[in-house]
Amino acid sequence: MELISQLTSSLGIGEDQAKGGAGLLFNLAKDKLGAGDFAKVADAVPGMDGLLDAAPSSGGGIGGMLGGLASSIGGGDLGDLAKLAGGFDKLGLDAGMIQKFLPIVLDFVGQKGGDTVKNLLSGVLK
Repeated sequence: MELISQLTSSLGIGEDQAKGGAGLLFNLAKDKLGAGDFAKVADAVPGMDGLLDAAPSSGGGIGGMLGGLASSIGGGDLGDLAKLAGGFDKLGLDAGMIQKFLPIVLDFVGQKGGDTVKNLLSGVLK
């Protein structure tokens, strides 16, 4: 899978980490975008279902607790970031890797789906 190869070669991580990290980002996008908009993103990414399934559940752990707390006090963005960080932690990746995944995933989606689809995804991940 082309996206996974780009992530593993660019970031020096394992295939499972690449799939799980991309899956976490796409799961967040799926939660944020309407079904129609997410379908456009999914169409641009071959093997989307496999990526979504590869993402570790972000519930639990300190990241999950922080995310729940942040959401309950109205800090939605912090909640999303904490959930991502919790999931990345389960993959053995630190939270700083989220910022390294984003440009690679966004560029890939832009190449496959065009700027409109890239902007949809960018809007919910930044």
